[in-house]
Amino acid sequence: MMQRQGALGPDGAPAAPSGQRSAGRASTGAAPERAGLPERATEYLREVRGELQKVAWPGRSEVVNYTIVVLVAVVILTLFVFGLDYFIAKAILELFKK
Repeated sequence: MMQRQGALGPDGAPAAPSGQRSAGRASTGAAPERAGLPERATEYLREVRGELQKVAWPGRSEVVNYTIVVLVAVVILTLFVFGLDYFIAKAILELFKK
């Protein structure tokens, strides 16, 4: 991977910084060839698939437990906000009633 990124040379030694790397080559002025869109898209999808295989996916029981925790938290926070809204509205109405 580091060789593909240019950090290591073919022999495994650290590569020269980018400014020094081009000094040893004859510059033709032409941009390097770039892979076409289908090839780049295929490589991207292959790398995405490889990364997704490294993910530690949760099991069914974990998903159920986390879902229950989230739903309970949403209900509690909803009731809390409702209570605040209710009591603040009552207080304001009482304030303006006088």
